[in-house]
Amino acid sequence: MFEASPTSRLPRELLVNYNAARKTGLPLIVLPFDCGNPLWLIIDRKVAQLVRRIPFCSGTFTRFNWRGWEIWDRYRAHQQLGDAIFFVTPGKNYLQLCDADAVSEIFQRRADFLRPPESTEMLNIFGPNVGTLIRQTDGSQWQRHRRITASSFNEHVNRRVWIESILQSTGLINYWSAESSINSVAADTRTVSLHVMSGAVFGKSYPFRGADEDTSSTKEDSSSYGEALRIILDRCIPLVVLGRKNLSKPWLPKSFRELYQATLVFQEHMTKAYEDEKRAMMRKDTLGNNLMTSLVRASQANVDQKGSSTGSHQEGLTEEEVYGNVFVFNFAGHDATANSLAIGVCLLATRPDIQDWIAEEINAVLAGVESKESSYEAAFPRLPRCLAVVFETVRLYTAVAIAKSTGSSPQPLKLGTHTVLVPKNTVIIPNYSALHTHPRYWGHDSLEFEPSRWITTTNDSQASPSHPVEYFKELPTRNSPFVGWSGGARSCPGRKFAQVEFVGVLVGLFRDFKVKPVPLKGEDDEMARARLSDQIRMDTGMRLLLQMLHPERAVLEWRRR
Repeated sequence: MFEASPTSRLPRELLVNYNAARKTGLPLIVLPFDCGNPLWLIIDRKVAQLVRRIPFCSGTFTRFNWRGWEIWDRYRAHQQLGDAIFFVTPGKNYLQLCDADAVSEIFQRRADFLRPPESTEMLNIFGPNVGTLIRQTDGSQWQRHRRITASSFNEHVNRRVWIESILQSTGLINYWSAESSINSVAADTRTVSLHVMSGAVFGKSYPFRGADEDTSSTKEDSSSYGEALRIILDRCIPLVVLGRKNLSKPWLPKSFRELYQATLVFQEHMTKAYEDEKRAMMRKDTLGNNLMTSLVRASQANVDQKGSSTGSHQEGLTEEEVYGNVFVFNFAGHDATANSLAIGVCLLATRPDIQDWIAEEINAVLAGVESKESSYEAAFPRLPRCLAVVFETVRLYTAVAIAKSTGSSPQPLKLGTHTVLVPKNTVIIPNYSALHTHPRYWGHDSLEFEPSRWITTTNDSQASPSHPVEYFKELPTRNSPFVGWSGGARSCPGRKFAQVEFVGVLVGLFRDFKVKPVPLKGEDDEMARARLSDQIRMDTGMRLLLQMLHPERAVLEWRRR
């Protein structure tokens, strides 16, 4: 039953939203709680789990009114009801979309479909940044941030990412392969991602330390930065609700005061890196090709070109804006990539054939060259199979979806052969989980982990007939059913950063080693792989971002090939 009960019984706010959505003629699902309410987000999964235990109470509420419902449901709701579905709540209306053409139109019409400010509120902790400024209301400011941050994600930084990823993954595989089994995939990939970020953003490199190893040698600097970032990301909702300064109140819970202290530690780390870079610039020196260096220097270059950084002619980034953007890079580049790496490793553990497939490519490309000596320019472009693993992992488990809004005016939107007037203040959710798995776009095996779908082959003059040249299959930039790194003008500027890191880690892990799940009593290897596959599917959900909720249950064994 997806239609609402008689409108006379609906609360006033819900009734207003219901009537606005009903005029579109699209399918409606009425939900009792606003999907974006911060307080509801704290308890939504627990409440849904409790209600499911009550006889005859399962329905639209337990199916749709909690974070991560779309990961379980995939494309089924859209297959059942249509490509566009309204979620009507007491707070706002939410339009769920599984239509590649409509999603592309929304991303392209950036003046009509805005980024809801509330969806990026937590990213504004340390200062204005490219993720929180709204192009339509902060036009020139957004363009300034976008220009400088985009130029900072350059090939110099990607080269540093490659070096750090190989270094960290080499330490990681040495640690994992020395153990009879490991259950710290998520914790260890988090460390890898943290250290890659530290090297690529701040120019500080640290040796890998496993979850069970002594980290005293790096605790003074690396761990304080990493622990602070972890606390901020894990407890972001109180930070958004109360604000950074209010967390220090003595009458608040200890965990809130710890969160406040974490924001101070992270701020101190950014300030030190910023000041070090400015001193190096004054000496006409360089601290290396890292993101902080690129950001500060690109900002200063824009100031120098205009001869001023004040008033309406401001062209560079202020110190606070540099901090705001560095935090966004850490948020997106650390947590999202770490979660994707953990899921990707577990997916590969279920598919020994894909492990052999990428190992064959890695060894062919790096023949006679140690992984640590490999060149980003020479190796990365020649590893399409590894890149296919990255895209396939992100296709099935996209870290976060980007929401849009109609803002203060209704907006026409073409859906199939019809045009619908979407009401004002409607939040539009491109349903990535449905869009990335609908058989209409991905075929009968749309729910399967098959990286080969991203590979195409071509016989050219230098290839033998038995060994055609393989290429990564680029999808069109418009009307694409894949939007893993968003689309349009606000597509993720760090997407290649993430891709280089993921591929570099795959090289370090799978060149000489293979992995499998440890069988439980009575299981053979095939049964163990099926169990791990079920765990990934059933135990992946939303916290701040998409991640495995109980990754410690994935017990893996690494052995040399």
